Amino acid sequence: MILNFKKFISGFLNRDGFHILYATILARILSFFASWIALQLIPNYELGLVIYSINIISLIIPISGFGASQGLLRYGALLETDEEKNNLFTYVLKKGSVFSVVLIVIVILFSSLLTNNLSETRAYLIAISFSIITLFLLESIKVQFRILHKNKLFAKTEISFNVLLVVMVFLGSYYFKENGYVAALIIAPLLTFLIYLPKIKFRVLNSSTFQNPDLDFWKYSFFTSLSNVASQLLIVLDIVLIGNILKDPEIITIYKYVSLIPISILFLPRVLLTTDFVTLTKNHRDKTFIKNYIKNYLFLFLSLSVFIILFSFLFSEFFLGLFGEEFKQYTLTFRVLIIGITAILILRGLYGNLLSAIGKAYINYWISIIAIVINLISNYILIPKYGILGAAITSAIIMWVTSILSIVFYNYHKNK
Repeated sequence: MILNFKKFISGFLNRDGFHILYATILARILSFFASWIALQLIPNYELGLVIYSINIISLIIPISGFGASQGLLRYGALLETDEEKNNLFTYVLKKGSVFSVVLIVIVILFSSLLTNNLSETRAYLIAISFSIITLFLLESIKVQFRILHKNKLFAKTEISFNVLLVVMVFLGSYYFKENGYVAALIIAPLLTFLIYLPKIKFRVLNSSTFQNPDLDFWKYSFFTSLSNVASQLLIVLDIVLIGNILKDPEIITIYKYVSLIPISILFLPRVLLTTDFVTLTKNHRDKTFIKNYIKNYLFLFLSLSVFIILFSFLFSEFFLGLFGEEFKQYTLTFRVLIIGITAILILRGLYGNLLSAIGKAYINYWISIIAIVINLISNYILIPKYGILGAAITSAIIMWVTSILSIVFYNYHKNK
């Protein structure tokens, strides 16, 4: 076991996993810092309105570009030459940008309905909707670096984006309060994309040498993007429902920051699976490779989860106190979220990605539908009774249920 685990870590490092590790850690710290800056410079009420709008858009962002960046990741990983991968990237940018613009128009047209219970958020929602296309462009170029096995460039892109975000959030929030914060969220990903686009040998597609992806590409892309909504729903839908049920922007702000540290912990499996997804896709039929990968992954994240639970329970008040003394009263909510997050660390992250690697992204979609149903029913029962603690309980339940379902469905489909 020790020898296999050493090989597991060695393989991760050989695929430039260390660069993704430090980039992701630094990105999480910078993202946390950007959120902290916004909390210090923007009044809680106005910040709550912006957060409410951000979380509505966060439910839509996974399907930006009709999920084309997800298709680029899997189908690009299976291509042999860099030229083929760059051609697919060009195709994805063109088609995905059009689909993203369509989504923005739909959001604008239905903005009154989406903000019916908090009408003050409509202008913010319309403005933030433009991040649908800017984040799609950024995600696409990051995926392209991954399938080209340029994880160092991926790491630089991730760090650059978050540095730009911190700077722009500070300047925007300082001079223009919530409006500057919104502008930073839209512009930072676009600037990062433009900075790193020259790193790819970009060319206009030649229809005689490039064959458009078939329907399977778009089916995979769309269902994968829909399944990604599940992870957003774990907290995002909670915030939306808190806003609709309690109608208090300040409570929205509190829940956002109480959940910030638990959600940030999710970077841990993302580091590993971001590095290894291309390899998992290429080797998804190698039973020995996959079996050993699962064993080593579980050993690593079971150990980490035990440490995280013990550490976070001991220092709950300290962590919440970073946001202000008034946050310390929400220790139980924080701990419930930590327990839920461990399900993602140990199970959901791994098995959700394995389902995508074997081309069964639609299974993740149906798991997402189950998560939505549980979320809606549980939150409408628990939020009126327990407030944001009820939302945290709902999230924890969903995290564990969807994680267990991922294992069941993967084991059922892996040999088919």
